[in-house]
Amino acid sequence: MPTKKKPQVTPSPERRRELLATAAEVFAAQGYNATTVRKIADAAGMLAGSLYYHFDSKESMIDEILSTFLTELWDGYDAVLAAGLGPRETIEALVTESFREIDRHRAAVAIYQKESKHLATQPRFQYLVDSQQKFEKAWLGTLERGVADKTFRADLDIRLTYRFVRDTVWVAASWYRPGGQHSPEEIARQYLSMVLDGIALDT
Repeated sequence: MPTKKKPQVTPSPERRRELLATAAEVFAAQGYNATTVRKIADAAGMLAGSLYYHFDSKESMIDEILSTFLTELWDGYDAVLAAGLGPRETIEALVTESFREIDRHRAAVAIYQKESKHLATQPRFQYLVDSQQKFEKAWLGTLERGVADKTFRADLDIRLTYRFVRDTVWVAASWYRPGGQHSPEEIARQYLSMVLDGIALDT
């Protein structure tokens, strides 16, 4: 009698997300080059061969981690940019959305900061370059609009301000922990208060 084939079981989306979350933590802690499929499998409590049942390579894993993060980031950013807000309100909304993304994808943000320059040299990761250019255009355009309509100071160095805001927001991924004392919205509020209004009282 012919042997019966075992039915193939499709990996559940939930399990896939769990494995990607584990992989993201390993990539963030050890770096892409130092991370092996075996290390990810060990962290997930499974055999390396079993991990290949879900993903064909560590490159595929980091690709999905970064593309998922950037897709969600741009869903939020595009909604802000399409809302017709004034320059200050746009900056406030973009900063708030950024902290929300750090809350949702802290490890992915850390990976992006450490690895995107290297990964972007590969055709598969061209979207990292495209996203960075779009990101810069959105922020610089908002700051320029604010200077033009006198919302922001006329002597503002637009590019320097952009770099300061960008770096001080996203570096939060190195210390932020979801479920901590402050919500991402509260951190954004405190940050915006310091950046837009300063920390010294008028004397």
